[in-house]
This record gives sequence, structure tokens and C-alpha cells, in this order.
Amino acid sequence: MDQSSRVTITDVARTAGVSVATVSKVINERYGVAASTSARVQKVIDELGYESSLVARSLRSHRTNVIGILVAEFEPFSTEILKGVSAAIAGTGYELLAYSGGGRAGSEVGWEKRYLSRLSGTLIDGALLVTPTVVDVRGIVPVVAIDPHTGPSGLPTVDSDNLTGGILATEHLLGLGHRRIAFLGGRADLESARLREQGYRVALERAGVPFDPALVANGGYRRETAREPATALLSAADRPTAVFAANDLSALGVMDAAADLGLTIPGDLSLVGFDNVPESALTTPPLTTVNQPIQRMGSEAIGLLTRLLDGQTVEQTHVRLPTSLVERGSTRAL
Repeated sequence: MDQSSRVTITDVARTAGVSVATVSKVINERYGVAASTSARVQKVIDELGYESSLVARSLRSHRTNVIGILVAEFEPFSTEILKGVSAAIAGTGYELLAYSGGGRAGSEVGWEKRYLSRLSGTLIDGALLVTPTVVDVRGIVPVVAIDPHTGPSGLPTVDSDNLTGGILATEHLLGLGHRRIAFLGGRADLESARLREQGYRVALERAGVPFDPALVANGGYRRETAREPATALLSAADRPTAVFAANDLSALGVMDAAADLGLTIPGDLSLVGFDNVPESALTTPPLTTVNQPIQRMGSEAIGLLTRLLDGQTVEQTHVRLPTSLVERGSTRAL
């Protein structure tokens, strides 16, 4: 048999010397097959690496036991979510299918509905949506949203305490003596970005430091989009002595801009990020940042979804996880 082709149930039957119906009974653990025959068929299945298709499985049982995790693209945040989901799904009896639009969906509102319509019914029993732009997707399959753009809604949701995280980042810089603190925000359509800016403003107000709109810019949550607005902030005549970047990727863009301008971190500029993705500890200097438990967000979401799929009652449909400050080498006293 050509090993490059997909192994079929017919291949298994031919190799084992039994009928296709017998192989089907063994696969589906039905009665009517002698133990010795069943053992022989199972041995052939293992040797040939036969696996029934998800579509065939769903047609037989109306279940695939597969959970989809849908992301606009694979980047550090969604990758950490995937790590948490992968660890948590072990032992649940469910398999995981990760699906991405390859970055194309990032700027398209409503990508979740298109993805779900492709996968639901024959490929997945339920889905996790990572930073979805809309949450009006009920009635397709059970869904849990992770850090949705619009914040909590009627859909089961897992997120982190972005407001407190913004306060912690800004208070850290204030405590080091900084008063001209810039905020490099995220995407305007994201609730998480809005809450981080709100935390920045709350901390300034508590410290009696006037809010200066000239110190606020939008970095777009990406390293490449953050570089230009960061350069503008750091090129000002009365430039900030510190920057709170709304995510770690934006903070990397600030580092790029500072290097272009000959500014050292933390000598000339203190910098705080947000997320605590693995890359944040590998910068020079290592980045002070706000930790949101991203992997735990994934594991909590899987817990919610599997309980829904198993018909259990879910009392708490919104899980908000705490944030904390991680001090490293990118900040110092003024």
C-alpha cells in the first residue's frame, strides 16, 4: 500500500482479513466481534495508523469531541493562550483544533462568525474565541470568549483585571519619581486598551499629576506600529521621562524608537509594558511589565467550555483574573 496516501477503513479490513463492517464494530466498540478478531483488527489499526475522519465521527455520533480555538493570528498573546489551553485539555477526552485566518482576520470585524460557520457541526463541538471583535455568535455551538474586544457580554467570558494593571504600571513609575509619564495605548476598539488607559489616568489623578493629552499616543498593540508614535513622543522638546506601553509588543517598539534616538533604557527613559509574554524577559534590559496570567486565561476558558459541553450548570460565566507588576531592569528612579 502507498504509505503517502490516507489509510482508509477498507485498508484496515483488507490487511486484517475481515469485513469493513467488522472493523467498524471494533472502532465503535460494538458487540458481535470475537475477542481474538478484535485484537487482530486493533493491532492492524495501530500498525497502519488508521484514524477515522472528524466528519465521519460527527455523522455517526453527532459529536467530534474536538474543541476549536479561533484566533485572528498567532502572536505572543494567543500563543500563550494556546499553551494554557493545551495543558488544561489533557485528560478531558477532548481534542484541540487551532484555527487562524493567518493575520487577515485581524482587521475584519465579524471574523468569528465566518470561522465558526466553517467549523461547526462537522469539525468542532465548541469553540474558544481569542480577542473576538463580536460576541453575537450564540446558537452555533457553545462558545467562550477570551478577552473580547467589547468586554464581558452575555457570552461566557474570561479576561484579566486591565484597570488595576494600568494603575499598577503607572503607580510604579510615579513611585520612582516620574511625573512626565507617556501612555502608548492599544487599539481604540479594544476594551482592554481602554481600561489600561483608564488605569493610567486614575493613577495620575490619585497622585495629583495633571493629565496631559500630548503624552498619549496609539501604538496599535504591535511592535512595528508602535515605533513611529513612540518616536514622536520621545522627540518632543519636553519629552517624557517614562512610558507605560499598553502591551509588551508596543514596549518593544518604544525600545526601537529610543535606540534610534540614542536614548538609553533605563538611563534616559523608564519603560513599563503589559502582558508579561516570554519575550519581555529577553529584552535588553529585561522589561518591567504587568503580568496578566495569560496561560491561566486559556485553562479557565477550557474549564468553562468543557462544563458547558458536558451539560453542567455554570454559575460563574465571567471569570476575571488578577494582574500584578513584574519589576525588571527597564525602570529606575528619576
